[in-house]
Amino acid sequence: MAASRVPVICRFSQFTVKPVCAASSCLISEPRTSYICNYPNHKYFGTSTGLSGKHYNPKFKRDRKLKYIKIDFPNLSENKDVEDMTQDEIRAKMKEKGIQPVRPWQEKPLFISSTSDTFEVYVPPEGDGKISVTTAAGAKQKLELIGKKGKSMMAIRELRQFDEDFEANEFAEEAQQTYINTHEALIKLDEDRLHQLVTERAYPGVVHEVKHKTVRWQFVKSLEPPRVVHVRCTNMITKENVFAQVTVRFHTQQILAVYDRFGRLQYGSEVVARDVLEYVVFEKHVANTYGTWRIHDKIIPDWLPPRSAIHRTYRKEKQEESEESAETKSTEVLQKPATEHTAAATN
Repeated sequence: MAASRVPVICRFSQFTVKPVCAASSCLISEPRTSYICNYPNHKYFGTSTGLSGKHYNPKFKRDRKLKYIKIDFPNLSENKDVEDMTQDEIRAKMKEKGIQPVRPWQEKPLFISSTSDTFEVYVPPEGDGKISVTTAAGAKQKLELIGKKGKSMMAIRELRQFDEDFEANEFAEEAQQTYINTHEALIKLDEDRLHQLVTERAYPGVVHEVKHKTVRWQFVKSLEPPRVVHVRCTNMITKENVFAQVTVRFHTQQILAVYDRFGRLQYGSEVVARDVLEYVVFEKHVANTYGTWRIHDKIIPDWLPPRSAIHRTYRKEKQEESEESAETKSTEVLQKPATEHTAAATN
């Protein structure tokens, strides 16, 4: 009886193998294959046939799925301007994109490390620095200063509750050094250093009109030792939040020269030293452990005569001739030879 040929399918292969005979154990594969093994631990995935989109390795399907990011492409067909959209449409669009709506803030910015003004401004006596103490006017000024010292002494007592080592004479020397350092930082335009020496209220006035200019400044000497003439303390918001302001009198000799961007002298001189009498206000946030004394204001009395005006220089731009002026000039040129010809004919 002839042996029937029964096809045998390999477990780990897609190829069909056929036996030669039923009695024999020899197997012959119809197509040509590289290697077929029935060993169960052998990893063989076979060759992929067709255009299937599956990965050859069925493992890590979930991880491969998470690798893809869904991109929300903009709809270019919607060219609707924001001006034409209603408030509800704008709100829905912003909510869709996860943008927070803009809130109308009406609160003014408040800086709590310095005050916004000088409280109880010191009024310098008229003729200070010119009137001698031996004269009647000088003696009267001396008596007025003694009468105003009462409030200053009370303020110094309150100041010493936060700064026990505060002494008026020592502070005057320290204030003069701060005054000199501020001018040196201003010449170099060192903004970081200026913020350490000047309060936020005084900073705009210090750097005003210094840009595009060259400043030459030099401290020569002190004609009189600096002294504290006015001390005041005040609190802000709470009683413990105390600020102190000290007014120091400087009578010095300085050299100042200001040049514009073209190198022309605008003010002062680099050779001649001038006597300068100034009342500078220093402020400190004494409630702050790390507070420092900084320049806060400069007192300019009403009786002080006005300064000489600064010579400003400007660049004269070339004016382009308009069409009307060009036409008038051309007509004048054409009319001039005609008039000369008529005058010669009459002669």
